[in-house]
Amino acid sequence: MRVCIEKATGRLIEAQSGGETQEHLDTLLQNAINAGYNEDNIEAKFIPDKDLHALIESSKTPEQLAAERAEADRLEAKAQAFIDNLPSWDIVSTAVDNIGSLADAKAFLMKLARIVYWLAKDRED
Repeated sequence: MRVCIEKATGRLIEAQSGGETQEHLDTLLQNAINAGYNEDNIEAKFIPDKDLHALIESSKTPEQLAAERAEADRLEAKAQAFIDNLPSWDIVSTAVDNIGSLADAKAFLMKLARIVYWLAKDRED
């Protein structure tokens, strides 16, 4: 794995797989220069593939970390909402067994439709 990092911060600018020569590293350097980085503040080098994940994580901005945390919190809240609102299978089975009229069937299907809608829209309306 070859990477280009910003010397001042140690943050990852770019990573590419493959390559074994200085020419391959020069490609990364030129890409960074073309993107507006100062040539004196960038470094290209080869690293083991296993080290890339740690470099990516250490390169994240506070805003990126906050956004990831917010998304994780949202997904956790969604999972908890499902747990809190999902009846046991016995209750569902009993509700199906107790359908005795078209009105009962419509009411049950409406509940199912709400769940499918919620899953498809990824939010509860």
